[in-house]
Amino acid sequence: MSTTPSTSPALGSARAAGPPSDEVPQAAAPAPRSRGPWAPLRPLVLRLHFYAGVFVAPFLLIAAATGFLYAGAFQAERLLYSHELTVPAGGTTLPISEQVDAAREAHPEGTVSAVRPSPEDGATTRVMLSGVKGVEATHTLAVFVDPYTGKVRGALEQYGSTGALPLRTWIDEFHRDLHLGENGRLYSELAASWLWVIAGGGLVLWFSRRRALRKVRGTAGRRRTLGLHGTVGVWAAVGFLFLSATGLTWSTYAGANIDVLRTSLGQATPSVSAAASGGEHAGHDTAAGAGGDGEHGAGLDRILAAARAEGLGDPVEMVPPADASSAYVVKQVQRSWPEKQDAVAIDPATGAVTDVLRFDDHPLLAKLTRWGIDLHTGVLFGLANQLALMLLAASLILLIVWGYRMWWQRGRGSAFGRPVPRGAWAQVPPYVLVPLMAGIAVVAYFVPLLGIPLVGFLVVDVVLGEIAHRRGRRAAL
Repeated sequence: MSTTPSTSPALGSARAAGPPSDEVPQAAAPAPRSRGPWAPLRPLVLRLHFYAGVFVAPFLLIAAATGFLYAGAFQAERLLYSHELTVPAGGTTLPISEQVDAAREAHPEGTVSAVRPSPEDGATTRVMLSGVKGVEATHTLAVFVDPYTGKVRGALEQYGSTGALPLRTWIDEFHRDLHLGENGRLYSELAASWLWVIAGGGLVLWFSRRRALRKVRGTAGRRRTLGLHGTVGVWAAVGFLFLSATGLTWSTYAGANIDVLRTSLGQATPSVSAAASGGEHAGHDTAAGAGGDGEHGAGLDRILAAARAEGLGDPVEMVPPADASSAYVVKQVQRSWPEKQDAVAIDPATGAVTDVLRFDDHPLLAKLTRWGIDLHTGVLFGLANQLALMLLAASLILLIVWGYRMWWQRGRGSAFGRPVPRGAWAQVPPYVLVPLMAGIAVVAYFVPLLGIPLVGFLVVDVVLGEIAHRRGRRAAL
């Protein structure tokens, strides 16, 4: 399996002989005769695997390197920001309202957008402020408060639902969009769109010639590189398929199509209703208590107590009402297994629970999406999850390096290999070709950054094939 396979001649060609196949390291011998209805597709898979490897691999290399760093950033973050994140465990914690007051006294700018009470002994409380000057609009300023003394330990810019601090935020944004904004996200979507194609094509090529590939063991040079490349690729293929599928769920174009599909199937992720039930009275109380400090009507302590009574254990996040007609939303934010994802809405005037949403009641696809994203980002199984992601990223980097090395060892590093033999498509039975082309068209529609480059690869290969054909005809004259 390869992200950059060697430039090989396609097999099954009636055209003759030439250098030995780059994909199967054998002495100069004729390629085995193709058998079965799928055999004619193998040269096409090989060629597509090569093109994707050459042109998409640089994007995959960036994604793998930044993904490796992101997985390691969780542990680095705990060390780098240990002063803000941890305190000596004390006795009794202060009421959450007093902790928020301490944060507001130290940082009166902006408004309170969320509060995360200390989730365990020795952990600080986070008070998130939005609209703070110098902080990006999509980020918040997290103020860290000692829950035992009310002392403010510091403040850091924070991003995302996992509470990423500056180090992890920088790596995450580089991994996602190269710090180029929305346009930069096209790079990561391109990588995710093609990773599963490259991995799947590599598996097909490996298992279709596994007997021949076993002979590369103990050899040297390009053949040895091919053996390492294929072996590691096969073992890592399932992980690559998973990373590709989950990465596409929050991409720009494919992700939007996936959301539409899930919604049409009734599998969208539900949300708790934040509409307050107290009418005008609730609105007056909320407005009276609103001063950017997070205290509205019943108060944070009573709101937290109501959420606890509904079974919402730590860690939780409290979101104040967005306006006079809204309720508090308290939701569990534990993404590690077993996950805690329940949420409740609480009337700001009375402290009564107005809506409850249990994660157990989410549709199946919504749950799978949640678990997939959490596994992709390294939080579902904690350190073990992060180590597995780092191993996958390192494997992908090695495969790319080995792929380009095979290309170089071939002795024609600037060449693009021989094109698929003319008439290869005609050898594919219609009952295989028609459904296959229909399936490709559907996938390309829903995953446009797969479909558009695929058309480009086909055009390039047709041109190269025509050039090679004309040269062959001139040489024969």
